[in-house]
Amino acid sequence: MKHQIFSFFSGNGFLDLGFELGGFDIVYVNEIHKPFLDSYKYSREILKLELPLYGYHNGDITELLESNNIENLNKAVKEQKLNNNVVGFIGGPPCPDFSVGGKNRGREGDNGKLTATYIDLICKERPSFFLFENVKGLWRTKKHRAFYDEMKEKLHSNGYVTTERLVNSLEYGVPQQRERIILIGFQRDLLNGIGYKFEPNINTIPLELFPWDRHIKYSMDEIVSIPFPSTNEFKEDSPTICPDGIPQELTVEHWFNKNDVMNHPNSDQYFQPRAGLPRFKVIEEGDDSKKSYKRLHRWRYSPTAAYGNNEVHLHPYKARRLSVAEALAIQSMPKEFELPKDITLSNAFKTIGNGVPYLASLGIAKTILEFLEGNHDSDYNSKHSVFNSTITEE
Repeated sequence: MKHQIFSFFSGNGFLDLGFELGGFDIVYVNEIHKPFLDSYKYSREILKLELPLYGYHNGDITELLESNNIENLNKAVKEQKLNNNVVGFIGGPPCPDFSVGGKNRGREGDNGKLTATYIDLICKERPSFFLFENVKGLWRTKKHRAFYDEMKEKLHSNGYVTTERLVNSLEYGVPQQRERIILIGFQRDLLNGIGYKFEPNINTIPLELFPWDRHIKYSMDEIVSIPFPSTNEFKEDSPTICPDGIPQELTVEHWFNKNDVMNHPNSDQYFQPRAGLPRFKVIEEGDDSKKSYKRLHRWRYSPTAAYGNNEVHLHPYKARRLSVAEALAIQSMPKEFELPKDITLSNAFKTIGNGVPYLASLGIAKTILEFLEGNHDSDYNSKHSVFNSTITEE
């Protein structure tokens, strides 16, 4: 049995790469923005990964629900199921309409509507499992939570048993503060077939059963207790050493060194200031208190790698903005991963900022695979009264 992934809103494939190197096969890729898809293809060639079995599809996910397109997708999904393979849909619809700092239009926004479309596609094609990723505003904001719960109820009514968690990329060893809601669902018949027994009225996987913590390296309690430095005077190219008591893998400088960013193929790709260079020299190292012009601290993790909406992140000890290579490092991408040299800077930073950090994706993918392969508590059904329905839905 193979585990085959159909990817949507694929961007440059950060989420896909975690799944692929975590034991899954990427067989189908859909992305509407052609420069992102071209960059995805380029990166895949550099890493010497095989072409997706069903190819790359450049188009709006909404079009996939139209007759001709859905027929082709349906045929591919059915083919994999007939081969007794597990089929997974993964994707993170564009999130500005649910972001606290974004447009906040919710379900009525153009991007917000794509969330409903993705859920409709899942319910129509009924993959063995799915992953849905989005900003925490969709999950925590009262205005949007009702919509989120409606989508989840629709999934439940179509045979899915779900689990969810607000994850922070720091937990997986990524040098970046980035919170995202992850919703995962499995077809009830699939779970029952591999030894997890759920009665029809149970729609939520108990937290004790799904191993969310298995590939988490740091708890948030541990992270908040780490004595990260706050700010230091900015001194260009100044040498410093990592303070005691700090896990270096959670620092920007560790990843800059790990990925050899100064010699990386994307090292010289960064925005050159038309004005404001003096401002680059007066902001302290580690001062990320403002909406824009945040200077990273070399011995601390980065703020969320979001490079749109005029948000500027400055190099810790150079009087310039971050390079593409440095932004990739902050997303914990492998050293060998690169973007094409002819991609525009706007597209490069946008696709990087939109991506799921590689180590977080890898950790989540491994968690799902272990769950699917039955690496679970065999005494679960005796410990928890699933069969007599004492565990209720949320």
